[in-house]
Amino acid sequence: MPADRTEPPVTAFMLVKTMPEWLTMTAAERIQAFTTHVLPVIEARTRGVRSRFYDTEFYSARVTDIWVWEADDHDAYRLLIDALRETPFWDRYFQVVDLLVGTENGYAHTYGLTPLATVTT
Repeated sequence: MPADRTEPPVTAFMLVKTMPEWLTMTAAERIQAFTTHVLPVIEARTRGVRSRFYDTEFYSARVTDIWVWEADDHDAYRLLIDALRETPFWDRYFQVVDLLVGTENGYAHTYGLTPLATVTT
């Protein structure tokens, strides 16, 4: 985030379920599909967006993966979603089950408080 920014980044937890087309691909075909059909569109149409991926199919039948997207601001997030909707990711490789979007420690920013957190060692 640029030094002059005061807004916290936007974090989106994208809950998805794999579709049959994705599941019929080998691991190598999945990497190829993502790097040729999805990633270039994201890179061309967005800025200030980062992602992390979590597998959940071991514990849930409804949601097989959680993709965590962090965007510098709401405009960057909007551009990300617009880009994803124009790729096979959206409703062809994955069904987007739910989007949970928020800002980390929003209450602390609103009220000028120090964020609460837990740390265990």
